[in-house]
Amino acid sequence: MTAWIPLLSRRLNQLAGGLAMVLIVYITGHILLEIGLRLAGLSTYVLDEFVGYGVATMTFLGLGYCLERGSLIRVKLLVDKLPSRWHWLPELLTTLVALFTFSTLAWIWGKNVWRSYQRGTTSDTLAETPLWLPEGMVWLGMVLLCLTLIAHALTLLTHTDDKQGAR
Repeated sequence: MTAWIPLLSRRLNQLAGGLAMVLIVYITGHILLEIGLRLAGLSTYVLDEFVGYGVATMTFLGLGYCLERGSLIRVKLLVDKLPSRWHWLPELLTTLVALFTFSTLAWIWGKNVWRSYQRGTTSDTLAETPLWLPEGMVWLGMVLLCLTLIAHALTLLTHTDDKQGAR
């Protein structure tokens, strides 16, 4: 029953990771375009704004992807002092604390996104970007991270054979 959650999380994180990679290409292209235009005395006038949105989106969409692949910085100073059969317990506790923290942040951020959408809030720039778009992408990244944390917690809880086999 719980096997579909990690699979769903993995697929969504692959999609989000791919989008984050596309954003890196976009950011690079926009910067190069702006350099070329400025050499000619022109500008897009939205470089700072759009690159900022891209970096925020890329960062949050990549969190679940990085967590899933073990690419986030982890300090295992205390865990390494425990016998290997108990390593799952502090990992589960930290996963649940992170899940609670990011779920709370996602809830608050989601309310802010909805408020921006309802009010039609736009950026104070030439582009007048509807702020719910970049805010929504950050929120989506938080939700994907929460799903990844749920999948990780379920994996830790359901792999009891790994815990008993480590004795």
